[in-house]
Amino acid sequence: MAKIVFLVSSMHGGGAERVASLLCNFWSRSGHDVILVPTYSGRGSCAYPIDKNVKLEFLSDRMGSTKKSIINKVRRLSGIRRLIKEEKPEVVVSFLTDVNIAAVIATIGLAVRVIISERSFPPKCPISLHIRWLRKFFYTYADYVIMQTEEGLDWLRNESPRSNGRVIPNPVSYPLPEGEPHVLVEDLVQPDRKLILCVGRLGEEKRFDRVINAFSTTYLNYPDWDLFIIGEGKLRTELEGLIVSLGLSGRVFLPGRIGNLSAWYERASIFVMSSHFEGFPNALIEAMAYEIPVISLNCSTGPSEIIENECDGILIPENDDYTCLSSALTKLIDDYDLRIRMGRRALRVREKFSMEVVSNKWESLFDGDF
Repeated sequence: MAKIVFLVSSMHGGGAERVASLLCNFWSRSGHDVILVPTYSGRGSCAYPIDKNVKLEFLSDRMGSTKKSIINKVRRLSGIRRLIKEEKPEVVVSFLTDVNIAAVIATIGLAVRVIISERSFPPKCPISLHIRWLRKFFYTYADYVIMQTEEGLDWLRNESPRSNGRVIPNPVSYPLPEGEPHVLVEDLVQPDRKLILCVGRLGEEKRFDRVINAFSTTYLNYPDWDLFIIGEGKLRTELEGLIVSLGLSGRVFLPGRIGNLSAWYERASIFVMSSHFEGFPNALIEAMAYEIPVISLNCSTGPSEIIENECDGILIPENDDYTCLSSALTKLIDDYDLRIRMGRRALRVREKFSMEVVSNKWESLFDGDF
């Protein structure tokens, strides 16, 4: 069994943070000694349940200052190195570009295996030239660089050819662990309503405006169907304005971030993912694990490696404005039997992306290779 220090920028909420919590909890229950270290200077809170045997240590508690400054960046780097020297782990795992660079620098000269991971599709996430240069240079010194898809690995081979890349997809946990805030479905959804569900940060990359526009073309024909978009983010006001302008108040809802997603997946009849890029879409595989028929834009990256089109879900062109999305919604709403068939076939993700399967790929890198 290994001692693992897991570095991630924060645990406020988000796909990378959810996966970090799932892996840390699973590794801890498997007998590994796990220390989860959010490195963000502002500390914050932990949005996801953490096993009691996982040691949660906020780097900011060691720093004594939450100011965003060059000096504090250097102090955080020193703090990470000091923590690793104190804990003496066999493995350091890190998520997200800035933290990955810090993990490599902080472990220079230390006898520890360093496994870093990109959690988005980098070509779709612009970064400054100096961070790009640091990434290209320091990623070659990590023992492994984990990408979530084959398309992501192709990018790494072009961007940093000397890096030792591997593909490990995200795991799906079924049933999902519950967190806060706990929002009862029955408090917001009437028993006779049918539910179309979206889950994700209310940000530009998720393109929830496409789903709202698509729903606006169909909702009058289906008066017992509603759209719920679960998540929080900077585009809330813009999306609320769109809902009002399209006359969808009372039919489209933005309930905010919800910790008990399992209950909402169980209640949903259709799941839609409208992102124009993903690292690896957690919400998509979660919905499929809950036997929901799914519609997804065939974006970069992930959906085409998860969905078999017209079998366990519907893939629509990445450049669709919302016409194909509207047609796909109509198709599933009209055909109950099709929804049932697709939902049942979607269940294969429980095995393909199970915690055991995905964890074994990670653990094979702790002291070897796969």
